Amino acid sequence: MAVLSSLKRWWQQTFGGRAGHDPEATDEFATLSSLTLDPGRLRLRVGVVSVRGNYREHNEDNYFVPGRRPVRHDVLHDSAEHAAMTLEPSNLFIVADGMGGQQGGEQASLMAVELIPREVAKRLPVDQAEPRHVQEAIREAVATVNQEILGSSGAMTEFSNMGTTVVLAQFRPDKVYVAGIGDSRAYRLREGVLERLTKDHSLADALLDAGTITADELRNHKFKNVLYLYLGSKDARSGPEDFRVLDVRPGDRFLMASDGLTGVVGDEEIGRVLGAVEDPQEAAVLLKNLALANDSKDNVTCLIVHVVAQS
Repeated sequence: MAVLSSLKRWWQQTFGGRAGHDPEATDEFATLSSLTLDPGRLRLRVGVVSVRGNYREHNEDNYFVPGRRPVRHDVLHDSAEHAAMTLEPSNLFIVADGMGGQQGGEQASLMAVELIPREVAKRLPVDQAEPRHVQEAIREAVATVNQEILGSSGAMTEFSNMGTTVVLAQFRPDKVYVAGIGDSRAYRLREGVLERLTKDHSLADALLDAGTITADELRNHKFKNVLYLYLGSKDARSGPEDFRVLDVRPGDRFLMASDGLTGVVGDEEIGRVLGAVEDPQEAAVLLKNLALANDSKDNVTCLIVHVVAQS
């Protein structure tokens, strides 16, 4: 009963009882001006936008950008340019796409972006540079949050069967560690070449891997949006299955996005925008607008990181 009461208090504090809140207002997240972060010898410029979209009543997506709290139900207009920030233990970025109905999806994605950074920080010292240790810290952190989501799902009826995708990029001074669970994706653009860094964990993709369907059949397959692995599932109890460990160079551009973007905007167009638009916030907004113009039926979240040389 104590756990149940605690969860209900947390839900009320997070989502309910805000003075002046208009229930008909848009669930559009803060659209930040480009945020400049400083992980060491390189500098990261970050743009992010997350919107409800044209069809959904609520935004079940969420994101984590260091130094910025997740926003839900509020419309924040922030046009100021932010100065570089020194962050510890390092710079972690997350996009999460909730599922399981309005309340369940919103809570699951919010838990992911609030709890994963805390759990990573507990396990990852600032000076840890050994790739094996960094990966293990991230894997353990995500596995712990998976258990938290499973526990919440079983404790309250409105949270039953909730879950969320998660894609994350953990930057270190000379490397980035990328992992995903579900079908939110990460990409890197380097020297004009776009590379997808994560795998979709849908039933249709599993059929493609097994040779049962073709790549042409994949895009519109009836199981394309049915996930077999996501945060909040027992199969995710060990954390991410796969990591990409990549060197980081000035000029690299990274994208993390929910399938409200990647499901309707093709890789060729994504690569064109990432390469052509110099400001990451402008690029994030442009990609979001392309997704809505292409009749995306889902929430759309787009987080872009540019790696630049420190002046």
